[in-house]
Amino acid sequence: MSKFKQGRYSSFIRPLSYLVDLAIINSAVYLFKINLINEYPFHIYITVLWFILSFYNKFYDVHRYTRILQVITLLVKQIILFAVVLYAYIGFFKQPNLSRLNLGNYVLTVFGLLTFFKFFIFYLLNKYRSALGGNLRNIIVIGKNDKTRQLINTFKKRLDFGYKCKANFDVKDDNFSLQDCFNFVIDNDIHEIYFSVAELSNKQINQLIDFADNNLRELKFIPDNKDIFSKKLKYEYYDYIPVLSLRSIPLEEPVNKFAKRLFDIIFASSVIVFILSWLTPILAIIIKLESKGPVFFKQTRNGFNYNEFDCYKFRSMTPNKNAHLHQATKGDNRITKVGAFIRKTSIDELPQFFNVLFGDMSVVGPRPHMVSHTNKYARSVDKFMVRHFVKPGITGLAQTSGYRGEIETEKDIINRVKYDIFYVENWSILLDLKVIIQTFLNAIKGEEKAY
Repeated sequence: MSKFKQGRYSSFIRPLSYLVDLAIINSAVYLFKINLINEYPFHIYITVLWFILSFYNKFYDVHRYTRILQVITLLVKQIILFAVVLYAYIGFFKQPNLSRLNLGNYVLTVFGLLTFFKFFIFYLLNKYRSALGGNLRNIIVIGKNDKTRQLINTFKKRLDFGYKCKANFDVKDDNFSLQDCFNFVIDNDIHEIYFSVAELSNKQINQLIDFADNNLRELKFIPDNKDIFSKKLKYEYYDYIPVLSLRSIPLEEPVNKFAKRLFDIIFASSVIVFILSWLTPILAIIIKLESKGPVFFKQTRNGFNYNEFDCYKFRSMTPNKNAHLHQATKGDNRITKVGAFIRKTSIDELPQFFNVLFGDMSVVGPRPHMVSHTNKYARSVDKFMVRHFVKPGITGLAQTSGYRGEIETEKDIINRVKYDIFYVENWSILLDLKVIIQTFLNAIKGEEKAY
């Protein structure tokens, strides 16, 4: 007889979170004079709607490996939706005497309390796992390659994840057998099995799936990333036929596209009105005094759907015929004195906010390359074209992660594309804000490759 896993770890956490959150949203009502005619229908309304919104928003799908940014995104989305349905109560139940101001104060208070509670529990669990060694999950890894080694190293470094690797089986070993793995899982109370898809045959994978299903163990696939950088598969049904799409792109959703465009227009307009309006005349005079030529530099680049557009910058070089072919390098004698400063601080990129306003670019996105470079990398770098599924940006995740400026080695462009693909597949407004803040901080302290 198989020794079945007894229940799931931390099964009490989600119900407890529901109860605490419901207690918060219901008790906070009495902190403000909302002028409710009858309190009971209101409590039923917000309780039922909270459950519905939580299910729709996957508000409680927070795992030990969930990133802080994802938690913040869930909180913001949940409270915005909750505020919308809350104000809908006024019209739906004909409550004209309800205080809209106090209702707003109630929403902000609920948001603050929920944020505190969610992060308090999140922090406590991380500390419980990392410092006390509690709430652990025993795992094994089948397969020995770069990806499995990286995963095991991650588990060793990130103690807050709470995974303990009990064994790493080498499929290429002559003595390897799946039955030995199965026996080890049963004898050592293993909760999760990770395996490299590339190293097992279809028959072995099916045996592994059958064993995991019959013994209530979680089975997780480690994809072969030699051919692709990312597989964020989207599972859909065409009638009754399951179909997998290679990747899901958030910015293809109309709501997300509208939100990003609205953010771009507001942000770009603010920069143009409050910064470029007075900075441009000053820089124009300085640029003209140092060297002859135009104040602005225009260069054709590839953007959304590989379409070409004119990208604008403050001119930082002496006029030259090779500007459209050769990227600036360290010690480049084409760069002027004022050009060196504005490049170091990224001020030369500010005119691109006009590109954002025109709709050719976004504030955040994969950086657009010169047409000659795009054609070159499209042929030599796998998945390079994926970055053109979204609008290019003035700044991007790759740039704030250390991959900006001159491409010195093949590794630079490969890593840049990895970060760009991650951005394309995991976009959110909060990720954009994080990149913008990091860009600002980098501009203040200066960057090694900003030349």
